[in-house]
Amino acid sequence: MTDSPVGRIPTEIVAPKLEDGIALCLSGGGYRAMVFHVGVLWRLHEAGILGAVKRISSVSGGSITAGLLALKWPALSFAPGSTTTEFVREVVAPLRAFAGETIDAGSILWGIALPGVSIGDEIAKAYDRGLFHGATLQDLPDAPRFVINATNVQSGVLWRFAKPYMRDYRVGEVRNPTVTLAQAVTASSAFPPVLSPFQLRLDPTTFTPNSGDDLQREPFTSRVFLTDGGVYDNLGLETVWKRYTTVLVSDAGGQVAAEEEPATDWAQHAYRVLNLVDNQVRSLRKRQLIDSFRSHVRRGAYWGIRTDITDYQLVDALPCPHIRTMQLAEIATRLKRLDDVTQDRLINWGYAVCDAALRKHVDAGLPAPKQFPYPQSGV
Repeated sequence: MTDSPVGRIPTEIVAPKLEDGIALCLSGGGYRAMVFHVGVLWRLHEAGILGAVKRISSVSGGSITAGLLALKWPALSFAPGSTTTEFVREVVAPLRAFAGETIDAGSILWGIALPGVSIGDEIAKAYDRGLFHGATLQDLPDAPRFVINATNVQSGVLWRFAKPYMRDYRVGEVRNPTVTLAQAVTASSAFPPVLSPFQLRLDPTTFTPNSGDDLQREPFTSRVFLTDGGVYDNLGLETVWKRYTTVLVSDAGGQVAAEEEPATDWAQHAYRVLNLVDNQVRSLRKRQLIDSFRSHVRRGAYWGIRTDITDYQLVDALPCPHIRTMQLAEIATRLKRLDDVTQDRLINWGYAVCDAALRKHVDAGLPAPKQFPYPQSGV
């Protein structure tokens, strides 16, 4: 379809029929997205939907949340009637603790000041130390399939990290990769320009022969330069849209703010223009996604950190004044410490807007929640 939110890869074999199942997409947006998606997952778990999801596709800040969820998946209970006790202990608490630390500024300083030290490697160390503790892609569950997405700067297309493979359709595929989870998440969240690129050093002999389209050769197969997955697909749609009948999209992405006096020097002006181009591409993808839902090309729902909850027209939606939630949406896209109250509010907002979208567009029979996860903080 020409109006589809994703495009078809030239060499791709299109499946004759979509799989009947639910896929979840977690967008980028730094710590803002990481914590917002915690609230989203909380509501999905409570509603009995998270345990039924077949694929979770993530980019950037969403990949931090998805990476820990994947690692902790075997410790979670999804049985009917189960509580969220394990979810809060295994997923919420570690992510909240991590969000209480600033990791981008120190990593940038070390990467600039010390010869031979890269910013990406320092970020990976922080992820590993705080969340992943040496885990590799082989420590992820077989089901659901977690796909962590980055953008290959060399080939210009998506680079996917998953347990059974990592691949770029032009460069090729490595089966059963042993890349660390911290490296995959670092690549996915390498926000340009300061955290990008992340360099992945590989053994060319590990690639499956003839699995790449036109770039399966060195140096493409030995040194891979990766940047934020949101550069290619900020909603993480690419790996799920062509496969599943039901798609849930959680969007905590940013938006380009107006500037009265934009910079005119070439460096800052170029950065501003690139952000405008990126913003327009993401806006187009979002519009096409929502149009696809409305025309019943796919089932599912989209919700965003900038959504006005009154648009769902639910009389029993949790109270989320738009002026308050927009303050949360304006939090900078960084890996910078968030105080406890801000974390409470982001989690509450992700929980509430996910609930409203589910009950409006996915399952009207879901019981309305009685309160926020952190009722004392609201949004």
